[in-house]
Amino acid sequence: MPIPNRIADFVPEMTAWRHDFHAHPELGFQETRTSEAVARLLEGWGIEVHRGLGQTGLVGVLKGRQAGGGSIGLRADMDALPMPEINDFAHRSTNPGAMHACGHDGHTAMLLGAAKYLAETRNFAGTVHFIFQPAEEGLAGARAMIEDGLFDRFPCDAVYGIHNDPTMPLGQVRAVAGVVMAASDSFGLTVRGRGGHGAMPHLAIDPVLIGAQIVGGLQAIASRRADPLASVVVSVTQFHAGSADNVIPDEAEIRGTVRTLTPEMRDMAERLIGEIATGTAAAHGAVAELRYNRRYPPTANHAEQTERAAAAAAEVVGARNLLREAPPVMGGEDFSFMLEKRPGAFLFVGQAEGAKGATSVHHPAYDFNDNLLPIGAGYFARLVERELAG
Repeated sequence: MPIPNRIADFVPEMTAWRHDFHAHPELGFQETRTSEAVARLLEGWGIEVHRGLGQTGLVGVLKGRQAGGGSIGLRADMDALPMPEINDFAHRSTNPGAMHACGHDGHTAMLLGAAKYLAETRNFAGTVHFIFQPAEEGLAGARAMIEDGLFDRFPCDAVYGIHNDPTMPLGQVRAVAGVVMAASDSFGLTVRGRGGHGAMPHLAIDPVLIGAQIVGGLQAIASRRADPLASVVVSVTQFHAGSADNVIPDEAEIRGTVRTLTPEMRDMAERLIGEIATGTAAAHGAVAELRYNRRYPPTANHAEQTERAAAAAAEVVGARNLLREAPPVMGGEDFSFMLEKRPGAFLFVGQAEGAKGATSVHHPAYDFNDNLLPIGAGYFARLVERELAG
């Protein structure tokens, strides 16, 4: 893989940064230590730093040697997940209940590596905006940065991001135009019945029984209500009710997630969840109240920018390691908000190497593969040099 020699020289530094971030994970909008560490590094390389976008986000601004040219945005997310880590290596989390289980520590380190290289070489004309974003994991940090004036203050002709993928071989790149990740929504249902003694259920209206029937009914959305060729995921992930073995509670709480690829399917899923819940509850003399939260839109790559990103990636990993067709991933990603505002592309880069590490993100044994660091940094750097060629 033709990684620039200078970026290869940075591997020990990138690895040290990544391990430090991994050992000190911070949750969404709490990335104060990470953000400050990133800012100090950027400033040390002569990059202009603007703090406080989206609370803990920041942007580094670097101009090339040559005047004129366009502008490009490169984005990395910084936050961790609220989950414990079971790894026992030296850089494991020192913050109980928080873990870099999605590789954002690696994304940040890769973009830092590209920033250091570009600050040294400046072999481009125009402006690079290094976007270090907070709160990707469910809190829409990208939207928060946009609302704080991200693209007004730092105009970008195009914006690009990448994500590691432990299901793909190290160095393989998936560059696909169109929808590549699903819309991510959440829902909550409160089933209100009538409590009573567990030995006398006929005198109560049992929200646990009703809730169980609702859960079963929701599974029919994908299997019986949606077109078999359409994509929809409805997953119930929480069910809370009761406080004693012999008491039928007044209420039950059901929560879950919905993933879709089209506006039509998104509308249908929301409507059917409400109809199934209220109808099932009414049949038993109870009431169900739905709260539906549209969180992230689908992540949709722009065709022209995907071609440009693929060309840059091919120069780093080789054309044989490019995947140009692949089905969407049903996970969600708030880079989608940036792609709604500016043209761009979101690529997946494989990190699987033998039997090393967990085969899934969001797993308590996950760890970012440090051998991916120079590949990601090299891709970002080459993309800038191609897109902002003098």
